[in-house]
Amino acid sequence: MSNPQQLRYSKEHEWLSGAEDGVSTVGITEHAANALGDVVYVQLPEVGATVTAGETCGELESTKSVSDLYSPVSGAVTEVNEDVSNDPSLVNSAPFEGGWLFKVRVAEEPGDLLSADEYTAFSGS
Repeated sequence: MSNPQQLRYSKEHEWLSGAEDGVSTVGITEHAANALGDVVYVQLPEVGATVTAGETCGELESTKSVSDLYSPVSGAVTEVNEDVSNDPSLVNSAPFEGGWLFKVRVAEEPGDLLSADEYTAFSGS
């Protein structure tokens, strides 16, 4: 398993893309997707909602358990991935591509996001 170098990672196993026009994409890591098992339902924040770094903003339900989704940054949600809402298995099959979860206009970025190498060491993946 390889964590893309261009992304940053939270200790709650979310990834964050670099900002394009102030908007970043958020998803969960392959490590988290594998730990969850087959994702069967996602509850994402609504477009326009404000999310806060480190706080719950949704849920992922798998055949094994229900897990909270945390926002790695603070800001306003600009888009949610409807493809994942319709086909939650994308979180497992393509966590870094088609399985992204939402986009956020970043208001504040915490200083504790990890590089790919730091996340790999942290997660053991």
